[in-house]
Amino acid sequence: MTGTPGTGTAVPTTAALALGDDALVLAQRLGEWAGHAPVLEEEVALANIALDLLGQARVLLSMAGDEDELAYLREEREFTNLQLVEQPNGDFAHTIARQLYFSTYQHLLYAALAAGDGAFAPLAAKAVKETEYHRDHATQWTLRLGDGTDESRARIRTALDALWRFTGEMFQPVDGLDVDWAALEAAWLAAVGAVLERATLELPEGPRTGAWTAGAGRQGLHTEPFGRMLAEMQHLHRSHPGATW
Repeated sequence: MTGTPGTGTAVPTTAALALGDDALVLAQRLGEWAGHAPVLEEEVALANIALDLLGQARVLLSMAGDEDELAYLREEREFTNLQLVEQPNGDFAHTIARQLYFSTYQHLLYAALAAGDGAFAPLAAKAVKETEYHRDHATQWTLRLGDGTDESRARIRTALDALWRFTGEMFQPVDGLDVDWAALEAAWLAAVGAVLERATLELPEGPRTGAWTAGAGRQGLHTEPFGRMLAEMQHLHRSHPGATW
């Protein structure tokens, strides 16, 4: 995804960082599948999705400052990504459940932003095409796993349940994004519910927001696995400051 906001359009830095961090962190997680995916074709597919997200992250972070400094020199508490995207890959079903939840949200969000005239509209218009593919990829695998063997069904069911508590945070308002968050959430629930129905599954039960559920990533509070992932992602840059290729 490439592009710049329109001339004279102020860039909402908080929103650019939030969306950029989401894409950057999930790209890193998906990149961890390199050499470990179930089949070669899926390794290529996940790598392509990761590259799409990395491209989005570069543009969004550059709207807020120096993309390398923001990616490699910030501390954990300075990242504002959703807690959902930082969750470990787990087994393949866990990765697919995470991708279904996030790509459905991201596709709907970018479609809404592309329909407006804000600073992110030009970027969203390009990104919505990428996220449509990401969403379809996750959908097709959810259908295969849910309506497959007893083992595959059990794994995707476990993954969907485990990640459900992280989904409420996606619909907390972000400063600088002019979005009807309630409508976005309703559309997301309907879309995910329709996929799970086709996969002979049901929406998980349990809270998605509240005092005892996840939802502080936007405020810089992250889950334990994020620190380890960030250390690995930033290690080379911090070990060789100022180096060029």
